[in-house]
Amino acid sequence: MPAFIILSSFTDQGVRAVKDTTKRAEKFKELAKQHGATVKDLYWTLGQYDVVAIVDAPDVTSMTALGLTLGMAGNVRTQTLPAFSADDMAKVLAKVK
Repeated sequence: MPAFIILSSFTDQGVRAVKDTTKRAEKFKELAKQHGATVKDLYWTLGQYDVVAIVDAPDVTSMTALGLTLGMAGNVRTQTLPAFSADDMAKVLAKVK
């Protein structure tokens, strides 16, 4: 299953309700399951991004739907990155001419 890294920043709404962030994270995990995805890890961070999640999803369409659904709640803005394991990268490199 493809892996994705989600970089999230709190919106003004998300900061105002920051005390609920761990509860929202649990709801995000449930939401991910509804989209056929699994949240492998989730971290709160300092710096440009407030939350980083590592998610396995069946495909980019499912991941995009998950990200848009998350964004509709209004607590975070996200940037989603496809991620490659060493095995995945070896397959990519095998196609490099």
